[in-house]
Amino acid sequence: MNGLDQKLGHYSKFITCFFDVVGGVEMIFGFGLPTRGPLAQPDAIKTVLEKAEKLGLGYVSVADHIVIPKEIKAVYPYSDTGEPPFPPDGECLEQLTLMSYIAAVTSKIRILSSVMVVPHRNPVHTAKTISTIDVLSNGRVTIGCGAGWMEEEFVAIGTEPFKERGKVTDEYLNIFKELWTEPLPSYSGKYNSFKDIKFEPKPIQKPHPPLWIGGESPAAKRRAVRLGDGWFPIGANPNFPLNTTTKYANGLSSLKQLSAESDRDPESLDLGFWSNWDHEVKDRKTPQEGERHIMTGGADAIEDDINIMKELGVEIFMFQLAKPESLEATLASMDRFSNQVLSRF
Repeated sequence: MNGLDQKLGHYSKFITCFFDVVGGVEMIFGFGLPTRGPLAQPDAIKTVLEKAEKLGLGYVSVADHIVIPKEIKAVYPYSDTGEPPFPPDGECLEQLTLMSYIAAVTSKIRILSSVMVVPHRNPVHTAKTISTIDVLSNGRVTIGCGAGWMEEEFVAIGTEPFKERGKVTDEYLNIFKELWTEPLPSYSGKYNSFKDIKFEPKPIQKPHPPLWIGGESPAAKRRAVRLGDGWFPIGANPNFPLNTTTKYANGLSSLKQLSAESDRDPESLDLGFWSNWDHEVKDRKTPQEGERHIMTGGADAIEDDINIMKELGVEIFMFQLAKPESLEATLASMDRFSNQVLSRF
């Protein structure tokens, strides 16, 4: 089985409605659904998702925060200032619960955690919740995974130590796989252990829902190679910038080098890219060199970026289409994206 066959094995029966085959690469487009504000209400969520499925978008993603501490000293990794984009009241719907609601009101679109902070939740309970959502959605779940960045939230939740979050993430991912694939799962680790338990139902997807590793750092890339089914970075991390196609190509090259060193076929990894900024801004520049920021500059420039990244093997392109101020503005944004970008592929 080649790398493409392995990847499509996770979700081939659902993907056919949503991708455009361009140069042999299956390209799927998606968007992020807010977890707060006027768009995070039942009727608004349903309306946005109906529009997404009508337009042929293949993924909807949901972010992950459980609590927002009043005082945050941690540096947010995806802004030039380090300031997190949280509202004053700290509103945020719980990620996995929202994913189950999405599963109930949709029939085609895939449901992506982007990303799930893996150390936030007990791994056995989390694996059960994900398996349940996968069953109820008829196999439409993809789990974007991250180790987290906000120590204050870890403390408030009562997780394992923040400084050990990388090791915790690795162990929990291995626990997920054990529970999802073995008839009588057993595991002995530093943070969790169990023996000969019955864990049913298993996920619909085999061997399990895809695990996409988020992050741009060398540690995130190593985790993707060792434990992931895909690499899913954001282009706006100033410490590890992927904000031009050249920088992305260099980042992908290092991922492939790590794959070679680990005897991992890089073609077996899904490649996704999260543009978590306003793509309609035409004059956004990179803070380092003053070059045009990737996935901005108008439809022609975005088309060029997508085609370049498609040649590099990127298959999933996520865009920030939601307009937090109103449902009407969001629906108009989605229509513009469909007419100006999707129509080109």
